[in-house]
Parts: sequence; structure tokens; C-alpha cells
Amino acid sequence: MMTDPSEPILIEAGKHRHSLDLRELRSYGDLTRFLIWRGVKVRYAQSALGVGWAIMEPLAQVLIYTLIFGYVIGVRVATEQPYFLFVFAGLVPWTFFSNALTQATESLSQNANLLSKVYFPRIILPISNVGTRLVDFTIAFVILIALLLAYGVVPSLNILWLPLLILILMVAGLGVGLGLAALAIQYRDVNYAVGFMVQLLKFAVPIVYPITLVPEEWRLLYAINPMVGVVEGFRAALFADSPMPWDYIAIGAVSATVLFAIGLSYFVRREHLFADVG
Repeated sequence: MMTDPSEPILIEAGKHRHSLDLRELRSYGDLTRFLIWRGVKVRYAQSALGVGWAIMEPLAQVLIYTLIFGYVIGVRVATEQPYFLFVFAGLVPWTFFSNALTQATESLSQNANLLSKVYFPRIILPISNVGTRLVDFTIAFVILIALLLAYGVVPSLNILWLPLLILILMVAGLGVGLGLAALAIQYRDVNYAVGFMVQLLKFAVPIVYPITLVPEEWRLLYAINPMVGVVEGFRAALFADSPMPWDYIAIGAVSATVLFAIGLSYFVRREHLFADVG
């Protein structure tokens, strides 16, 4: 039956309005890869140092923390490895988490004009921003491995568990980022608050100090922060004299999963409003 072209066409939300449509998300895989590649090019193409920034950022932090906490304050660690390697092993996953969280939070507000012009699963924006930060993580990790080998440190077989730790890392960063992105598109103050929050959270993770400085009766509660298990796990994977902290990793994995579920649920329930409030 022919329809009157003068009649308005109503486009309604589908049955997945309040849930994530994985089939639809897979169909936009090319767009996700394009946005990741675009993010990498924008970050490095017009930069004088290019990928050098991905090397300088963690190295500069390691130098500062080593001078302040290693020499001035005199923090001592249980591992036999140099203090700056101890710090570097913690900073590599933390830097990825903090940058991924910040970028995911800003992903919607930075693309507000795009949201009102074309349809695509909005979750692609925070996912692609997190994916872009994997490039920085990979570069920093390669530098870390090179330094370990230069000091004669051979990682143990626990290094085979790194993919699991990276997965927990990404789930935690994306989960929190999704929830904050849905808030930031409406309340721009969230973007400023996240930067402040990340700086404070850095000292709630055993990066510049060993977890042994935390009272033993508080450590399991402390491990609810998923980054605790990830950072300690990274060190155990890289330093043969460090046991794998499976209790902290398990608690952190559960916490990361819960954060992801909450963040994803809030994101998809607010998704239909993004174009209006952006």
C-alpha cells in the first residue's frame, strides 16, 4: 500500500532501548576501528614528539616518584628489584586506567554535535577512546620490558596471566567511564571532577608504596579497588620474587564486573537522551 509522502514518519526505539544490543554493536565494528585509528592519528599526527609522549609521560612520573619517595622519603619495598622498576610496573597499568577513564568520560561531550546528526550505538564512543589508549599502554609496556631485560630481570611464568589482568583493567576503566560519560554529557562539571578524582585515587593504589604498608586486616577491603589487584598482579607477573596475589585479583575482578554492570546499565538507560542534552 502506498503511503502519503506528506505524512510524517515516526521512528521509534527498538526493543533493545534499555539493553545493549550486541548484534547491532558488532555490525558497527568498522566504525569502532575507524574511531580508534582516528584517535591515534589525532593524538600523534600533529605532535612534534609523536609517540614520544607515550614514552615520556610514564618515564617522567617514574623519575619524580623515585626521587621523592625512593630517595627523599626512603620508601622500601620487599622486592629485590630497583625501586624505579617497582614504581614503573605500577604506573604502566595505572596510567592506562586513568587516561582511559578520563577519555571515556569526555567521549560524549566532545562529540555532542555528532550525536544529534547521525545514529550509531553511542557506546562506540567511549569504547573507541579506551581502545585508543591501548596504543599508549603497549608502548609503555614495551619500554618497561626493555628496562627489565636491561637489568637482567626475567619475568616468571606468571606473565602468562597478563591478558587476564589487562581485561580486568579495561573492564574497570570502561565501566566507570560509561557511567561518568552519561553524566558528563548533561553535567559538564563531571569532566573537571574526574581529573581531580583521578589524582586522588592514584594514592589509593599501591604504586609508590608496597601493599605491606597497608594494615593486614584492611587489605582485603582495600582490594575492592580493582586497581589494587591489577597493580600487584602486574608486579607478580614481571618480578619472579613476587607471588601472584590471587585473593586481591579475585576481589578486584568482582568489583570491576560490578562497576561495569552499573556503568553499562546507567549508560544504556540514558542513551536516548544524549542527543537532546548534548
